[in-house]
Parts: sequence; structure tokens; C-alpha cells
Amino acid sequence: MEAKSLFLHSKTLPLCYTFTDRPNISLRHFSTHLQVNSIIPNSHSHQSLKPLKTPSKLCLSQNPLSLSSPTRRSHLLTPLKCSYSSTTSPEPQNPLLKPFKNLSFDSLKATLFKLTPFDVIKWSGILSIAIAATKWTSNLVFSPFFWMYFSWTWMFWPWFLAVSVGLYGLYCFRKHLLGEASIFEQLAVVTSVFTWLTLVPPAHFNGFLEGWPYVFFLVYHYFFFFNVSVRKRLYGDYYARPHDPKWDVSPPKWYRLLFSVGVMVGHWLAAFEGPELHRIPGGWSNVGIWGLIVVTLLMQYNSTLYLAKYSEKVVVPTAVVQFGPYRWVRHPIYASTMLLFATYCVALRAPLSLLFVVAVCVLYYDQKAKLEEALMIETFGERYMEYASKVRYKFIPFIY
Repeated sequence: MEAKSLFLHSKTLPLCYTFTDRPNISLRHFSTHLQVNSIIPNSHSHQSLKPLKTPSKLCLSQNPLSLSSPTRRSHLLTPLKCSYSSTTSPEPQNPLLKPFKNLSFDSLKATLFKLTPFDVIKWSGILSIAIAATKWTSNLVFSPFFWMYFSWTWMFWPWFLAVSVGLYGLYCFRKHLLGEASIFEQLAVVTSVFTWLTLVPPAHFNGFLEGWPYVFFLVYHYFFFFNVSVRKRLYGDYYARPHDPKWDVSPPKWYRLLFSVGVMVGHWLAAFEGPELHRIPGGWSNVGIWGLIVVTLLMQYNSTLYLAKYSEKVVVPTAVVQFGPYRWVRHPIYASTMLLFATYCVALRAPLSLLFVVAVCVLYYDQKAKLEEALMIETFGERYMEYASKVRYKFIPFIY
């Protein structure tokens, strides 16, 4: 009865419990704390409390964890639901240890007996290389000279930058071949090529950069930008227009690859052959070089502009152009490119590299000019043959 009175006069009751006259009472483990006022003497709240009304019939199960009859909830919270399973969850397996799960001495012995002499030689070589690489790496890491060199890497940041620009240029060139390159990515291709033509070779052989390499890095950009700027002037944007593919005359891929390698080798030879950059004289001795740069840029711009005026979509010619630089040579755009490379070699004081670059350009552009002239004769007939008889030189006035 004392326990019954205790529960009847408490402000907080256990969940889902009511009482009868039976002395056996089951208590759950999640019952809340009881605030008992009946045992506190002289309490005002004890007189104001009223007994709770309970149903007259209630049967409590002998199992203290379950009730056999419906009960009335005396709290807003729902009773906890517990579940129990006799099955145990599988232990997590490490995927790295999976190959070694069934490893035993017998299986290892059987595998070794299956090895052929070729397998023994192969795995011995791999093991030797792994041991040598580990030894070399450990010696390098624990060498004080390595860390001293590593602390100087801030001096070699141009190499890291040049390699990064080159790799990004190759990525953009791949997108350009697929027709997915944007204007910025096309500019990245050009910038990466000019970096490895004009900046990297002198920096490698001199240890620093100054003077002409910076000038030609900007001149090369300006020179090759003329072809794109003509589209901007005529159509308002830089994108090429669809045209008849027969006018995309070009030698075989291997021939173009050899030309690209030859131009790159010529620029590296010029940087190797020429004197150190700080020994190249300045002042009035370079006036002729600046004159060649101006002539090259004007020849390229005027040739591209005149050809675009007498061409459809900049590529397909509609007439035989006989104005501007076309009065002296039949292929002034190719001639201006050769003159640009030659001027670079002259600026670095590399005469042998000059001859090499000119020879590479003549061999390539001569093959390309033959293909273009055959197409021009097929399209314009006697008009182009008359022009070719009047302007006898292809690239170099009075020479070739």
C-alpha cells in the first residue's frame, strides 16, 4: 500500500502503468524519476492532490516486461520498442587482407613449385629493381645535399611554369583537333608553342632571360594573331566559317610533323649557337633587326588582308590576287613566316641556325605551295598561269 500511495501522489508517473488492489507491481527500466510529495512533511501540494482514477479491471502479466491487458497512457511520450535478434552481424572485412585470407603454407608451396625458369628470372628482376629503387629513394631522402637542393627550387620555378604551360597546351590542342576548343584554349595552344620556341631555349642555355627572347615572344603572338584578326574585322568574331574542304590543302601529317620538329630544333640551335644574352650588343646595332620585324609584320598583315578581300569566308579565293605583297612573290604569307624565323636567328647572332631554319621552311612550304598552285590552276586556269608567269618568285624576291 505504501508503494501504491507513492505512485498515486507523484507528479510524474511511469509510462503505461495503472494500479489495482493487487500488491504485485511491475516496474519498467525506463520509468522517469518520481517527485514524491507524500513523504515530505508539511507539504502544501500533498493536500491539493487527488487520487487518480484507475480502471476497475486490470490484469498484470507475470512477465515484468509485458502487459496482457490494454493500459491507459499517462504521459505524452510513446513507449520504447525494443527488438532482439539471435543472429550476429558479420565482422567487417578489410579488402586489402582479402587476398591473404586463404593463404597457407601448402598453397604457397604449391605456387612455388609451379614457377618456371622464366617466371623466376622475371620476378627476380622486378624484386631487384624494387630493392634498388627503395635504396636510392632512402639515400636521396636522408641526404642533406638533396634537401639543400630542394630548398633552391624557388630558383627553378620557370621550368615548372614552362612544363605546366606545355602540358596544358597539349591538352587544348587535343580539344582543338576534336573541334571543341574555345578561343582561350586556342590562345593557350599558341602561347605554349611560343614559350617553348622563344623563351625556354635561351633560358636553358643562359640561365636567365633578357632582351630579344621577350621581344620575339610578343612579336610571334602579334604575327600569328593577324589571321584571326581578319575574321574579326570582316565578320565580327574570331571563329572560322564552314567552307569547301578541298581548299584545306596541306601535306601529309608526317611531313607537317617533321616541319614542326625542324622549326623547334632550329630555335634551340639558335639559342645554343648564339652568345650569352648579356653579350649581345644593343643600341644602334639592332636597328636593322627592328626594321626586319616591322617588314615582317606589315607583309603578314597586308597579305592576309588582301587575300581575305578576294576570298569567300577568308579561305576560298574568288579571284587571283595580284595586289600588295602578291606583286613580288606568289606566297607572301609563307615568306613572312620564314622571315620571322630568320629574324629571330639574326637577333640571337646565330647564322648557322638561320640557314637551317630557312632550309626547313623552304622544303615544307615549297611542297605546300605546289599543292595550292595545282588547285588554283584547276579553279582559275589561264588567269593563274598568267599571274605565275608574271610573278616568277615563290618566297624570296629575286632568289626563289
